[in-house]
Amino acid sequence: MNMSSILTKDNILLNKSLNTKEEAIKLTGSVLVERGYVEPSYIEKMMEREELTSTYMGNFVAIPHGTEDSKQFVKESGISFVQVPEGVDFGGGNIVKLLIGIAGKNDEHLSILSNIAIVCSEEENIEKLISAKSPEEIIEIFEGVN
Repeated sequence: MNMSSILTKDNILLNKSLNTKEEAIKLTGSVLVERGYVEPSYIEKMMEREELTSTYMGNFVAIPHGTEDSKQFVKESGISFVQVPEGVDFGGGNIVKLLIGIAGKNDEHLSILSNIAIVCSEEENIEKLISAKSPEEIIEIFEGVN
């Protein structure tokens, strides 16, 4: 699974200001819908997933994605990336500054997740992603994984 094929400039939103985690998840999902990776129903499944268990991963990162039964709404694998420099409260004192929405066809979400986990395990990368001023900078950081 090559990150550069699923994370393109058009999938990246920078410097967003969001008030609630619901708003954050909907925006992250809407990029996936607009870019043709998923059907609109996938956003509902992202919200459901968040109700079940928070997709906050630590280090200012959340990875919203659909529930197990949301596969039918995925057309092809893709990632959306939303940068929220001022942060958005995900509850429990967890502040999210980077939202990475995942739509995985079949079991591809697992390899996508592991790539993201590698990138986000480095605090230096997190800082770069939060302060990035262009989509190219974001893509470069993720391409460093492969």
